Amino acid sequence: MKVFEVCKGTSPVVLGQPHGGTFVPDNIFSRLNQRGQGLDDTDWHINKLYNDLLIGASVVKSNVHRYVIDANRDPTGRSLYPGQNTTELCPTSDFDGLDIWQADQAPSSDEVEARRLAYHMPYHAALAEELDRVRQIHGIAILYDCHSIRSNIGFLFQGTLPVFNIGTNNSITCNTYVEQIVHSACQEMEPSNTVLNGRFKGGWTTRQYGQPETGIHAIQMELAQRSYMSESYPWSFDMDRAKILQPKLRRILAELAKYASAQ
Repeated sequence: MKVFEVCKGTSPVVLGQPHGGTFVPDNIFSRLNQRGQGLDDTDWHINKLYNDLLIGASVVKSNVHRYVIDANRDPTGRSLYPGQNTTELCPTSDFDGLDIWQADQAPSSDEVEARRLAYHMPYHAALAEELDRVRQIHGIAILYDCHSIRSNIGFLFQGTLPVFNIGTNNSITCNTYVEQIVHSACQEMEPSNTVLNGRFKGGWTTRQYGQPETGIHAIQMELAQRSYMSESYPWSFDMDRAKILQPKLRRILAELAKYASAQ
């Protein structure tokens, strides 16, 4: 199994997909408890959802499940949301705050470091390389980080999550125009289901690469999964819901590409 896959495109937009992978090595999977082996916190079907929505977009996706290592966490282990419930670089619990490992089977600090070197670092080396390649061609690169999550997770947030959760780390990771393109489009299409820099302000990927002064802009889109799939096992893709959502995502990506191409 490849740790990651890169589809090199011709567009100034790069789609990052750090949480859609479901690969867990056998020697790690056998140590997860029954809850952990369910892989509930996957960004299910994220690659399928975005497939061909922007012709020419590069795609960099991790195939490794976030329970092995979370490719969107700070590799130092520092929390991106101090004071709030969250999961670690190598999670010990799921999004509901429940243990995912059998007794005494959670990874040690040495194992966390080994997984970082084996999975986290290669994915980000590939993503950084692709962003640099795109920037050299266009003079600009826009990283659009694709995420999704269940609509109701009391351990992480109160109430029901809006469909469109846009993160720019409080307008730091991209310029005003990029932020406004995405936010304005979502507000126009789903005014009551859009939030900017709410509970999800952008993970480590967005914060690491989003440096507008260098020509690389980053924005995270966290979608509520009810907008395109079933939010319970077996986590089925819902084509009827997706057909409503995908044109909206296509519009967002097209407007980003149009802006970047004009720079």
